[in-house]
Amino acid sequence: MLRLAAASLAGTAIEFYDFFVYGTAAALVLGPLFFPTFSPVAGTLAAFGTFGVGFVARPLGSVLFGHIGDRHGRRPVLVASLLLTGASTVAVGCVPTYDTIGVAAPLLLVALRFLQGLGLGGEWGGAVLLTAEHAPAGRRGLWSSFPQIGPAVGFLLANGVVLALSASLSEAQFAQWGWRVPFWMAGVLAVAGLWLRSSLTESPRFLEIDDHARVPLAEVVRDHWRLVLLTAGALAVGYAIFYAVSTWSLAYGTERLGVDRGVMLTCIMAAVVVKGALTPVAAVLGDRYGRRPLCLTGCAAAALWMFPMVALLGTGEPLLMFLGFLGAMVAFITMFAVIAAYLPELYEPRVRCTGAAVGYNLGGVLGGALTPIVATALADQGGRVPWGVAAYLTAVALLSLGCFALLPETRPVPAVAAEPASG
Repeated sequence: MLRLAAASLAGTAIEFYDFFVYGTAAALVLGPLFFPTFSPVAGTLAAFGTFGVGFVARPLGSVLFGHIGDRHGRRPVLVASLLLTGASTVAVGCVPTYDTIGVAAPLLLVALRFLQGLGLGGEWGGAVLLTAEHAPAGRRGLWSSFPQIGPAVGFLLANGVVLALSASLSEAQFAQWGWRVPFWMAGVLAVAGLWLRSSLTESPRFLEIDDHARVPLAEVVRDHWRLVLLTAGALAVGYAIFYAVSTWSLAYGTERLGVDRGVMLTCIMAAVVVKGALTPVAAVLGDRYGRRPLCLTGCAAAALWMFPMVALLGTGEPLLMFLGFLGAMVAFITMFAVIAAYLPELYEPRVRCTGAAVGYNLGGVLGGALTPIVATALADQGGRVPWGVAAYLTAVALLSLGCFALLPETRPVPAVAAEPASG
């Protein structure tokens, strides 16, 4: 289990590195480089628009790779999704800017971002299910939380590379070629990830399924459409919080508040470090007290914290901004630490890869794709403290709270607890 969990963590870290490095670049440099004819705010909005394309592609990726996962196994999904995401990320680092090839530059950017999202849409379902379906029922939350640590590691790696480049290069050097280096690094990481995953065995739960779904998506839409919509709505707040902190606040702090790029990255990264460290702790609580209570608690905390977080951000003071981000990340991980166990337990095994991944990634469209765009537009209409952003995030949290309230508890469920476990 430890080897399997470590390989899943490393794989998700690599794929989320690819995804997050684009978000950081969108917040810092892609607007002027690929949309130079726009105003600064409009350029940032356009860059975040290309960022959002990746989220739109993720549900499509979950359908494509979910079909493979439910028909042919979880393991092939991990290899194919990693290859697709890694190759498209390296290619982003090679795209000429608008000044070189004109309108073809942003079009290529959008196409490659779409492929990134397509790969990541399959990654989460494959990595989580392979771990969850190997895990003993009583410790499923803990072992399934390892892939959930991967996004924090990927985020820290992506932003750490950007922070190091920002410190060692001039603004002109970073804008000219430095921003490309993190994208090129994705190729090396992808090779390492493929090596780590080459020895993984197929999920025992998948091997026990005698009657595989012919068209998993059709069964999910027909029999589980309400569950998909509820899980998407429930998870929207997690995405909204994470990308409000990691992407929108980075752009807002550097452009509107005049905070140094390195200071903003350090504040955000410090909060994400705590988030990653708390993930297994929250997962163990989920194994003991249930998935749904932690989700409801985290959601309620998020609804109460969004106005204080935005107020602390508006001060521009590093310590206060860090405290604001920290509170948001703690609320976020209280929910998302148990999601890797919760979602698979909600769906029957024959359509689990498709159902869980589609619900998870639709939540990304609702919360992750829209938040940087909506928050940037709302902040442009406000003063130094963008209260409209706080109101928007609070509304998303309340929506998710209602959806979680309508979902059932899954621990303990006799049918699930009886599943054979390896390790």
